[in-house]
Amino acid sequence: MVFDISIAITWMLFLALFPMAFIWLRRAWRIFIKHDYSEVALKGGESPPNPKKWAPATGIVNLAAGGTALVTIVCVIALPTLFPYKTWSSIAGVTLWMKIFADFIVSRQAHPFELGRKKEKG
Repeated sequence: MVFDISIAITWMLFLALFPMAFIWLRRAWRIFIKHDYSEVALKGGESPPNPKKWAPATGIVNLAAGGTALVTIVCVIALPTLFPYKTWSSIAGVTLWMKIFADFIVSRQAHPFELGRKKEKG
């Protein structure tokens, strides 16, 4: 077996699925089970005024992405003939990008911008 850059990249992509699935499922656990809203709809590291309102949307995004990554890992290991490289790598790529886009959309909805002049405080 010849070891080349494509095999290294394949392994890196597959091994990257493990921490992604863990982090996303842990965030869903924190939101739904522990009711920790510290990582809900962050924009610039700042929570929205009402993170509890946006917790279900963020939790579902994390649960769906983490679950998809976990199912992909299990299927690659258990069913390698049904999940060749092109199939599982495309599932992983689409999952990653949809998670990024969905988090961006939720965070922008939770932090609406105001049109017009900013009102002075105080």
